[in-house]
Amino acid sequence: MKALLMNGLARLLLVLVWLLHWMPLPMLAALGRGLGWLLFHLARARRRVALRNVELCFPERPAAERRALVREHFQWLARSLLERSLLWHASPARLRRLIRVEGDVMLAERLWQEQQRPTLWLVPHFLAVDVAGAAVQLFQPRPGVDIYAPQSNPVLDAALLRGRSRLGHDEFYRRQDGARAVVRAIKRGLGFFNPADMDFGPRDAAFVPFFGHPAATLLAPSRMARGLNMVVQPIVAEMLPGGQGYVVRFLAPWTDWPGDDPEADAAAMNRFIEAQILRCPAQYLWVHRRFKTRPPGQLPLYD
Repeated sequence: MKALLMNGLARLLLVLVWLLHWMPLPMLAALGRGLGWLLFHLARARRRVALRNVELCFPERPAAERRALVREHFQWLARSLLERSLLWHASPARLRRLIRVEGDVMLAERLWQEQQRPTLWLVPHFLAVDVAGAAVQLFQPRPGVDIYAPQSNPVLDAALLRGRSRLGHDEFYRRQDGARAVVRAIKRGLGFFNPADMDFGPRDAAFVPFFGHPAATLLAPSRMARGLNMVVQPIVAEMLPGGQGYVVRFLAPWTDWPGDDPEADAAAMNRFIEAQILRCPAQYLWVHRRFKTRPPGQLPLYD
């Protein structure tokens, strides 16, 4: 009975998401800012996580400034949730008008055609990360492969997968399926869309600095890129104020990554992400417990 009720609520939520995509983006953005103000006051647990993360990463900033940053972050966060309706339902033509791409969008296609080298798209977890996924499908022809974490509700899980994959010929695999299917896809020439800057626990991770604190950081991206002779191209997505749309930057490929030391590569990746966060601090995913996994003997950083 409980499962039926939850599925019914999920379907109602998805109808609301579909209705929202008809709204003009400036109106949707204003609605998101209002919802973000409300969430900042009501979502106490997530607010505490975000405040703690910002305190750890920007200890030199006054407490009032850090709180203002988190308040702004919740407005961008709510916008990203509501604007998911566009990514899931708006026409490709409308999305192309809303998303501005910069940089070498054709790199992955050119490298595969000329050198048979696959591409790893390294995508930090800014709130517009799904916009980056849409841009990869809309603006460049190379198919991609992605790993996703299934949702506990099957209705929402199916909608999420359908929404993320509807714009292209990408392949999606569950995290618990392991890496073999992903590796096979990469060997067939698919680009690997990889948001690697989350705490997935100590397995295949190293504690390397992130804003001066040890953070469990995956070693798999470095090892995979080296083992499969991949070119690494960072992609950074940003939401523009006032409902002006989005900008997705296909940055220059890294020439010295991966190296011989996966742990050093993980530290270099974190330094790159730090620099990107400083450009647009309020849009990073501060509600994620990035320092959840602690080195042996160290106390937890979250209540």
